[in-house]
Amino acid sequence: MPSHDTRLPLSRRGFLLASTGAAAALALAPAPAHAGARRPFGRFGSPAARLTPQTLYVDPKGRGDHTTVKDAVTAATGSGWTLVLAPGAYRETVAVDVTRTEATWIGASEDPRDVVIVYDNAAGTPKPGGGTYGTTGSATTTVQADGFTARWITFANDWLRADHPDITGTQAVAIKVQGDRSAFHHCRFLGHQDTLYADSIALTSFARQYFSHCYAEGDVDFVFGRATAVYENCHFRTLNRTDLAAAPYGFVFAPSTAGANPRGYLVTRSRVSSEAPDAFYKLARPWVPSSDTTARPSLVVRDTWLGPGIDEAAPYTNMSDAFPWQNQRFAEYRDTGPGARITVPENRPQLTAEQAQSATREAYLGDWRPWRETC
Repeated sequence: MPSHDTRLPLSRRGFLLASTGAAAALALAPAPAHAGARRPFGRFGSPAARLTPQTLYVDPKGRGDHTTVKDAVTAATGSGWTLVLAPGAYRETVAVDVTRTEATWIGASEDPRDVVIVYDNAAGTPKPGGGTYGTTGSATTTVQADGFTARWITFANDWLRADHPDITGTQAVAIKVQGDRSAFHHCRFLGHQDTLYADSIALTSFARQYFSHCYAEGDVDFVFGRATAVYENCHFRTLNRTDLAAAPYGFVFAPSTAGANPRGYLVTRSRVSSEAPDAFYKLARPWVPSSDTTARPSLVVRDTWLGPGIDEAAPYTNMSDAFPWQNQRFAEYRDTGPGARITVPENRPQLTAEQAQSATREAYLGDWRPWRETC
């Protein structure tokens, strides 16, 4: 069952409130003692004592092989590289292309608050060469390669609507993940709209992704895409909004599962909390993109605590009336909490016990067992 620990990780909003100047849109919390200056890479070696020949060390203070993640990724050509990231704020955009398979990124302090990859593009942000970035182009980090693993890292997009009232394309992605066998352990995903884009490289590619003990926050569709993704022991946090006068403020999940894919998003043993008023958020709405009108979004939320921020009477809604949520694949099973109360049964489809036997991480991820991986 999900943890009910009321302590929250320091959120993106907490970072912003801690900031002391407009030039520093995101401020880091002080590094813990075990991430001290003399050992910026913790227990993971150093350039003088590499874990493996394919381990690179990244440190903004110059104590590693590279000072930026982007430069380290450029140097790590081919398959099987490990990047160890020292504590710091890495303000940059990073892309891992399809050729850089089986990569591992490690936050050296083993606390995701210390290692933050962040930038501030939105879909409507003008590009230097003309046009705008679009949703995909807004991503701070993009991972297309198969076999990617990240541990103890924060992926953030700190673009804010209030700072850009002239921009209507407010999607601002922290990370877009498209590769198969992509795993994130103890990571954080911070943004507002479209924070975590769990997707695939093509309509016919059923990319499997696994998120364990992660934290994601946002407001509109902040976990979305067409991947086959399992979220286990994760915490989803809906943000407050001052730009809207009435509910709904937003939607936690917006899957766009391909119609041919039998499985989409599975949320298990997790929790959904909120800093917004009660019932001001929907749990999900289906995304049927114009590029794939045959999509049948799939979401199962099971054994998960839903806080009062979720509208218990009507937790689902349409993104487009042409594709009503009732025609998609949404269901729950044994959820708890005030946001999980079944007051209008027709609005809360439930799995049977027999159906729930197929709604497991093993069924969704097949022969891949990322929960057995150690670091």
